[in-house]
Amino acid sequence: MAPHTRPPIAVTGLGVVSPAGHTVQEFWHTVASGRSTATTLSDPALARHRVRLGCPVAPLPADGPVPAKDARRLDPFAHYATLAALAAHHDAGSPEPGPGRSAIVVGNAVGGRTTSDRESALYTEHGPLRVSPLMPLVTMPNAAAAQIAMRLQWSGPALTIATTCASSADAIGHAALLLESGRADVVVAGGCEATLTPVTLAAFGNLGAHSLRNDDPARASRPFDTDRDGFVMGEGAGFLVLERLDDARARARTPYALLAGYGSSSDAYHLSNPRPDGAGAVAAMRAALADAGLSPADIAHVNAHGTSTVHNDRAEAAALATVFGPHGVPVTSTKGAIGHLIGAAGAVELIAAIEAMNTRTVPPTANHEKTEEGLDLDVVHTAARPIPSGAALSNSFGFGGHNSTLVVTPL
Repeated sequence: MAPHTRPPIAVTGLGVVSPAGHTVQEFWHTVASGRSTATTLSDPALARHRVRLGCPVAPLPADGPVPAKDARRLDPFAHYATLAALAAHHDAGSPEPGPGRSAIVVGNAVGGRTTSDRESALYTEHGPLRVSPLMPLVTMPNAAAAQIAMRLQWSGPALTIATTCASSADAIGHAALLLESGRADVVVAGGCEATLTPVTLAAFGNLGAHSLRNDDPARASRPFDTDRDGFVMGEGAGFLVLERLDDARARARTPYALLAGYGSSSDAYHLSNPRPDGAGAVAAMRAALADAGLSPADIAHVNAHGTSTVHNDRAEAAALATVFGPHGVPVTSTKGAIGHLIGAAGAVELIAAIEAMNTRTVPPTANHEKTEEGLDLDVVHTAARPIPSGAALSNSFGFGGHNSTLVVTPL
């Protein structure tokens, strides 16, 4: 394939807030060990629920960059986003682009669900005068992008993308487009989610998509495994700092990776189920590979969407076999360890893919014991696997038929 004619896009900063920890090092250590973070949730409101498990974020430090007084006025999804974005910005050497030359792109599926559920309950129990006047500002999906812009004092575009579970992958892809077009010089991009609420868990339990393994939560998320019974919901945020490679070098920054390719597609098929043959996922993967100027043989490993649901795992397995051939590439799913972070999943999983690429080690898919018969996949499980140097591909697929694929390459 022809090489890129556009400027290479460098990843110069990483930040994460996750069930596996709040530094990239803590997060990667847990994921690489194949240890699940799923647990029984403590909310007493879940006592009557079919779903009582999840992957909550690890306890936040008391002395973080967002003062406690300010944090109380943020829904958790925006709080997590702000912490992760500021960490990524600091990790990148705190770049300060010129006026209007910055951008922030945030992926989020639903906005402030914690606050929305709480205020709805107050309305039902006590009437309209008990509803907080801040509710519209706290729950709006763009609250995270606005908070990051205010903290960084960046006046360029601050955008929010909502493509459900593909949201943050699409945010990162659009960040690259802004840089390639010359419309921005530095972009903070990623995603956030905080949907571990009783109403949300009840809905997904009733939908039949969430694992009901309440008696053994640590073994509940089992991507591609023959014994899986649904996904496990997580929460958190992941952000990256992106800039053109020449600009990063001018700042004497050594990038973690190059964001080489981005592809997206729509199944145009069903609100919740993917196309059984994975055709939409195939289109996204092939578009990302073409954008990167790479062939399937150039990919050293895939960080799969791998939700641990029957329909999604089967469709993705079919798509991967179409693109890479049966058992054609080592595949792992981070969701076995940290659950499904919904709108934050794509960004957090891309960080895992970058770490795997740079350490040349594919983490095992937590809880995976036996691949479902008929899935033509080389699922890395039981232990981490060394791999040769090469590019990594990360998939994110969402309700509504949204498909997003990112490709990163080492320097």
